[in-house]
Amino acid sequence: MFLDTVLNRNPELAEAAADLHERGHIPPDTYVMDLDAVEENAALLAGAADRLGVGLWFVVKQLGRNPELIRAVARHIPRAAAIDVTEARALHASGALLGNVGHLSQIPRRALPGILALRPERVTVFDLANARAVAEAARAAGRVQDVLIRIEGADGTVYPGQEGGVPLDRLDAFAEAAEALGPLRIAGVTAFPCVLCDPATGRPATTPTFDLALKAREVLAARGHHGLELSAPSATSAASLPLLAERGATHGEPGHALTGTTPLHALDPTQPEKPAYVYVTEVAHTLDDGRPALFGGGFYARSHIRGALLPRTGARLRVQDAPARNIDYYRLLDAPSDSGDARVGDTALLAFRTQIFVTRSTVAVVSGLSSGTPRLNGLYDAQGRAL
Repeated sequence: MFLDTVLNRNPELAEAAADLHERGHIPPDTYVMDLDAVEENAALLAGAADRLGVGLWFVVKQLGRNPELIRAVARHIPRAAAIDVTEARALHASGALLGNVGHLSQIPRRALPGILALRPERVTVFDLANARAVAEAARAAGRVQDVLIRIEGADGTVYPGQEGGVPLDRLDAFAEAAEALGPLRIAGVTAFPCVLCDPATGRPATTPTFDLALKAREVLAARGHHGLELSAPSATSAASLPLLAERGATHGEPGHALTGTTPLHALDPTQPEKPAYVYVTEVAHTLDDGRPALFGGGFYARSHIRGALLPRTGARLRVQDAPARNIDYYRLLDAPSDSGDARVGDTALLAFRTQIFVTRSTVAVVSGLSSGTPRLNGLYDAQGRAL
């Protein structure tokens, strides 16, 4: 999906990644992350958001919750949105402040005291039971906790496995009950996805779910709540920030923009964010019909993967489709026209949309590419632990 963009915009990353694998410094199934590019992208996004008056909470699940990358981003965007307890703890341990916790995954009741001790700015709640749990934990901690109300998404826009939220037609009753909970303050609303990229052009556009969030904020304002926030996650980038500001969002949540890998970046290589990772694996074996099999572990069902580059010969081979139900042992390529184009042990470079935290991949952090002095900083697992 992003291979051409990486080769055109960040060829040094591709060269360094291939060299590290060929010299045995990184194993197959490794994402090589350009630390300099990630930090440059974070600085760019922070500057654009500041000019537009939009707040940012950064997201790192797609980066493998890596401490080096977290620190680099947090130097420019201090607060993060944590999708779950594990991520909240990793962010805090790496020095980031918590902007919002509990949005894509509610904080388990028994984990709330520990998470509130990390002093998150906002906690997102999906229903009244979770709001009560947050209020109880806040009362025990002797504090008032600001919450965002997750609004149920519009029909046809919610991803399977991400259902939940307060229906707009029941928000008034929900708010009345939440207002009586004591150490809990309604700070605003959020929903997902609020912005998506057009499949044909890559251009960002707001969704019907965004419209519901706007109406929800109006409902709460009519009840007397002031200064209400609207966090509008998904596809936050330099291209979508003006749209968020225009539509009245107070916060965006950049994730793939930090690595220059939103759908827009695949179609428009002139976007300001620089591609910042490449996936490295190798040829494991060749089938009788000539199709090379690559070692897997880091492929992602929604990656929109297209092709692989074998640097030894320069061959570009199509990555064959695989059903989401398959176990990610290997991934097949089309058979090359010349059998010598692919042999066992060959390095393969790929670039596609990923969520590293759901893989078993290694993450290699490389610095110095922007100055021509590449250095392998370290290897980590997909949860950010040093190897």
